[in-house]
Amino acid sequence: MCLANQKGGVGKTTTAINLGTALAAIGEPVLLIDLDPQGNASTGLGIDRADRTVTSFDVLLGDATLAEAICETAVPGFHLVPASMDLLGVEVELSDNERRIHRLADALAAYTADSTASRFSYIFIDCPPSLNMLTLNAMTAAQSVLVPLQCEFFALEGLSQLLSTIEQVKGSLNPSLDIQGIVLTMYDARNNLSSQVDADVRTHFETLVYDTVIPRNVRVSEAPSFGKPALLYDHKCSGSLAYMQLAGELVRRERARQAA
Repeated sequence: MCLANQKGGVGKTTTAINLGTALAAIGEPVLLIDLDPQGNASTGLGIDRADRTVTSFDVLLGDATLAEAICETAVPGFHLVPASMDLLGVEVELSDNERRIHRLADALAAYTADSTASRFSYIFIDCPPSLNMLTLNAMTAAQSVLVPLQCEFFALEGLSQLLSTIEQVKGSLNPSLDIQGIVLTMYDARNNLSSQVDADVRTHFETLVYDTVIPRNVRVSEAPSFGKPALLYDHKCSGSLAYMQLAGELVRRERARQAA
């Protein structure tokens, strides 16, 4: 499942970190593949840049297998493939490769063919905030897309472009790709705009929108500077409680999808 939104600052990486932590906490082992050159997911999980000896860049280039790039985090049951700034040059490095859009899909296919891959209930891919080759690699490899959407007007504007891209990928590269859901983030109950965006998104996308809404929360914003998910930094804050609720809702949705 890839977490994608071409607009930055919508809570995409924060959702990847804290949703993964919440799932691991309820006994659902998670692997997070950091595909963003900024490496914020890796930093937010406490993996120092100096310790990222094998990264997603190495996996895309074929210099390492996915299994070789996986490292442990401070969260039991939550593993990570870290990112590095080298990802900025991946388009140049793979420009002549016929399967440049399928590099992550190929690496995942090789990994899941191994029985050890079954230890993960969920594999998340954190995409960069742009619709580039890295995001296309993620969408080609994923079964579904989870879209974090900030409760602001400009975030709504970019949603239609993202959905169009998903449809194009589904039509030409990955027929099985679906939209898993839309998660409303940074909700401010004191702001009428948040309520309006919430209502508009639910009117247009109905059941695709998660019931759980992630509130704007200072503790969630502080946590990455300590290299911790919010659920480890302050498990009682409103943001942490919301991500725990979101994890439960995601598990129920996925079970319903599999049963259908």
